[in-house]
Amino acid sequence: MDKLRVREVILVEGKYDKIALEAVVDGLIFPVDGFSIFRDAPRKELLRRLAAERGVVILTDSDGGGVVIRRHLKSILPPGQVKEAFIPDVPGKEKRKRTPGKAGTLGVEGMRPEVLRQALLRAGVGLEEEREKPFTKAVLYALGLSGTPDAKERRLALQAALGLPANLSANALAAVLSAITTPAEVEELISRCAPAEEEL
Repeated sequence: MDKLRVREVILVEGKYDKIALEAVVDGLIFPVDGFSIFRDAPRKELLRRLAAERGVVILTDSDGGGVVIRRHLKSILPPGQVKEAFIPDVPGKEKRKRTPGKAGTLGVEGMRPEVLRQALLRAGVGLEEEREKPFTKAVLYALGLSGTPDAKERRLALQAALGLPANLSANALAAVLSAITTPAEVEELISRCAPAEEEL
């Protein structure tokens, strides 16, 4: 089954949902980390920015918690930039869990890939031709943002300059940068910040 090359950023509850979707989607899948999104102002601002740049698709579990998170996301994002994908109520539990959730239904992580694919297509996701992701691990390394002694400090400085949350991993940063900027722009920003870094 070919992956869907989705233009929009797909918002999911957690990392296991992201892992499940990676079998179906070639694109940016962003976990909001469950209920922590309610009090994470920098992450909310990033989601607003991603929505403005590319649009978003909300895909949460169908249980009560998923409904609350979906409602909150819709309340903080521009309505014209939000699409919604829904999964069906399927009785069961995820393999990694000992007992079913309160609702007794599977979440996003427990859905078969074809079900997730159909949910996204029904939501009307924008599909793109195959495209190169500009921020690969090699590009991050060349920019000094990965694999070097001061890479973490340089990433944090860049994230601050771009108004991004400080708690993004290198892989998450690469995905976000691919959605909002180009390597040339980042290189220019890093070079402008360099003198200030040297003075410290």
